[in-house]
Order: sequence, then C-alpha cells, then structure tokens
Amino acid sequence: MPADPLERTLVVGAAAQGIVLQQAQAAAMLRLIAELREWNQRFNLTGITDPVDMVRKHLLDSLSVQPWLRGKRIADVGTGAGFPGLPLAVINPGREFALIEATGKKARFVRHAADAMELKNVEVIPARSEDWRGPAPYDCVLTRALGKLEEFVRVAGHLCAPKGRLLAMKGRRPDAEIAALPPGWKAYAVHDIRIPGLAAERCIVELGRA
Repeated sequence: MPADPLERTLVVGAAAQGIVLQQAQAAAMLRLIAELREWNQRFNLTGITDPVDMVRKHLLDSLSVQPWLRGKRIADVGTGAGFPGLPLAVINPGREFALIEATGKKARFVRHAADAMELKNVEVIPARSEDWRGPAPYDCVLTRALGKLEEFVRVAGHLCAPKGRLLAMKGRRPDAEIAALPPGWKAYAVHDIRIPGLAAERCIVELGRA
C-alpha cells in the first residue's frame, strides 16, 4: 500500500474500478495533478483545487470510462485540462489519443502535461471539434463536459468511425437528451458507474449510428 495519501487514494480508487496501476503509471498521473495545481495558480484551468478532490474528480472519474473504450484511435473532445484523455493515455500505451481543445491556455497546458508525463501516444489538437478533420475516423470519441447529447453528436459525430462509438460521461441518466438525439443516431447503452469517494450519480452514455 502506498505511503503517500494522495497516491493511496489514486491506487485504491483505481483498483476499486478494476484497474491495477503500476507505480510508474500512478507517478505519471500524480505528476499531472502537480502540474495542474501549479498552472492553475496562474491560468485558472479548473475550479477543483483540493488535491484529493483532483484525484477523485479528475483522475478516477477519467478512468471510469476505460471498460467501454474500443479500437486503437481515441478522440477526447473538449478535453479541457486533459481529462479524460491524459489519464486514459497513461494506462493505454498501445492506443493513440487525440485531445481536442479550442481554448488556447488549456491546449498549451495539455501539451505541456503530456510532455511532462512522457506520453508518446498523445496528440493535442488546438481546434474546435466541429472544424477538425482527422487523417482517419476514430474508433471512440469521448467527452466529459460538452453539454447535451445532441450537441455532442453535432460537433463530434463526424469524427466517429461508421461502427465506432461516442461515449458521453454524464451525471444523472439523461433520458430526455437520449429522446432528443438527431436522426441516424441512437443510444446503445447507458452504463451506471460509481466513482470511489464520490456520492454523485454518474453514468456513461454509449452512442452510435442507428
């Protein structure tokens, strides 16, 4: 068991989600939190400032989508300060991650953090997702804070491979949003999840072409 309380919160919380973190992986994620805390003093990248809350609400929350990733090419739309893309890139070295973020200061931080974490499988795209056309479709397109599902489909649906999935990380089950999906898209599943240390309702909505 790690002696450092922050590392212990991360390692135990990941294990509760079925993810066994290697020491180097945990160190990389805690480096991300350290960099975020430092940059946040100047650039206000996140409203979450307590280190334990950062581990739970950023790192563990990001890892919750791991069971539903598919394929090799993953896009994270509106990644903000790098979530969920950076933590997922740490535990999926064989997958390629495109982290898309239009806000300049956030995109600069994500690029800096990826370098500090020595991640070779991350590309940072400083653009609006609706304007970005990648070299090939993505097997999975993720978002954690993009708003309603119909908006997610509108700005990111074109990035998804024909048999790929859009994975929307949400709070309470968004039945009204599912009912309002545009033609040609459907919700294949809604996965209820639990983030260790957090009581809030969370789910992942799995979308694809109808």
